[in-house]
Amino acid sequence: MYWLAVILLGSCMTPKAKSQVKLDAEGHQWWQHAVFYEIYPRSFADSNSDGIGDLNGITAKLDYLKDLGVDAIWITPCFPSPQVDFGYDVADYENIDPMYGTLGDFERLASEAKKHNIRIIMDFVMNHTSDQHAWFKESRSSRDNPKRDWYIWRDGKGPSKPPNNWLSTFGGSAWKFDPITGQWYYHFFYPEQPDLNWRNPDVEKAMFDVTSWWYQRGVAGFRLDAVDTLFEDPGLHDNPVVPGKNQYGDPRMQNLYNTKLPELHGVLQRLRQVADKYDAVLIGETWTKDIDELKQYYGEHSNELQMPMDFLFARVDKLSAPEFRKQIAGVNAVGWPVYVLSNHDIVRAYVRYGDGVHNDAIAKVMAGLYLTLRGTPLMYYGEEIGMTNNDPKRREDVKDPIGRLGWPKEKGRDGERTPMQWNTDANAGFSQAKPWLPVPSSYKTHNVESELKNSDSILNFYKRVLALRHQSLAFREGEYIALNENDPNILSYLRRYKDEAVLVVLNMSSSPQQVSFNLQPVGITASSAKTLVTTGKANRDSASLKSISLEPFSVYIGEIEK
Repeated sequence: MYWLAVILLGSCMTPKAKSQVKLDAEGHQWWQHAVFYEIYPRSFADSNSDGIGDLNGITAKLDYLKDLGVDAIWITPCFPSPQVDFGYDVADYENIDPMYGTLGDFERLASEAKKHNIRIIMDFVMNHTSDQHAWFKESRSSRDNPKRDWYIWRDGKGPSKPPNNWLSTFGGSAWKFDPITGQWYYHFFYPEQPDLNWRNPDVEKAMFDVTSWWYQRGVAGFRLDAVDTLFEDPGLHDNPVVPGKNQYGDPRMQNLYNTKLPELHGVLQRLRQVADKYDAVLIGETWTKDIDELKQYYGEHSNELQMPMDFLFARVDKLSAPEFRKQIAGVNAVGWPVYVLSNHDIVRAYVRYGDGVHNDAIAKVMAGLYLTLRGTPLMYYGEEIGMTNNDPKRREDVKDPIGRLGWPKEKGRDGERTPMQWNTDANAGFSQAKPWLPVPSSYKTHNVESELKNSDSILNFYKRVLALRHQSLAFREGEYIALNENDPNILSYLRRYKDEAVLVVLNMSSSPQQVSFNLQPVGITASSAKTLVTTGKANRDSASLKSISLEPFSVYIGEIEK
């Protein structure tokens, strides 16, 4: 049985090698000081005018990223793929899809990024491959093929009856009948994305070797896609059905037997051993129901993921000082925080938090929050210029298969994946050809070129805060101290390192606020702060801690004067 073999052989499959992890004087690793930036390569910059972004386009924008304050870029999948799920159906883990360029283009990107002191993080689709991957083609060819058990094949319960009631997260049964061998294969996602059998030690070795292959080409880590789904109950017990229907009209059910099985933590621990050989970082797509569940992904001995994403923070979908305060305290208690506001699967923050009137000011409040906390921020391209969603209005315009399947209740993720807005030229300067997705009309005001010229823009606010984040020891190394914890409107805290302390005050309400601070309980007797960054008209140079005036949806950041 492969499930037993992987337990017995796991410790010898990845021989322990000397760790290359480097620490600073405070015991922090490089990724704890870094600002990460997610790039959806189809939508970032098109260098060859085919309407689709590419690797050379990213290389051409490295100066912009460095000037912004970015230290590492996470590139969503750019491997060869049939593009059923826009690259998350990988046909070859050790090459580049021609639509994005060549391996030579990647090597040039890696070389130029290194000159800019920007690290590259690749997206590792661990749970499944494309049905066009050579491994799956072999696996489906016959029941006795050596790679048959690299995927999950089972007999049905009867004619046209799948092995159990498990559902695909994208609708319908999670099993597809394959007439070539008369068995069903399992796919948690689309039928074109068959799940790998992680109970097979050969699969683990092959996938771990993929990471080493990329590390040796300059990659500094991986974002691990869909880690929750690596293992399934070998007994194939039916999942419990609960009342109601999902967006695809299927019965709602709890994924009790095919997600978050304990075996996945052993894989993460062994994958971490490989990463530590290269001083690399592992970022997890870790959707959790609470902080205790998130804690598990760090590992009992901090030996699994260095950076499990805190989606509990991202799912506070309202401007609520008490709710954010609660989430910040929770994650600080269990591990190094990883803060995300939006990504290619989540509606943009500009939309979720905006009120339709003060969206730009609110975007600065959110930046002032997640860029100044203790932890590592993971930005999403365009967040820094206030990009909005551009959701399709008609089913025939939808590119995302989720939207086509679930329309109109589910419109898909096209809206948050539109081309980066560089200037006021046609197609927002993204491409000279018609882009693969349309840009919203807001590009005329919210674009890099225009915002660079406006000192009060969202972009220039991001640049100021990110510069401060890199320069200030309080932000780089300091602790997080919550202040005025019963204030329903203002989220405030200190970042303190030795004798340096910085005060962050965020008015999350639509009304002016007056706030005072008594810092004596935390050992600070100062009565004023030197202003570092503010979005308000008051307190431009300094502020009295006895009374700070805040405009609606405003930010104040000041260094406590000694």
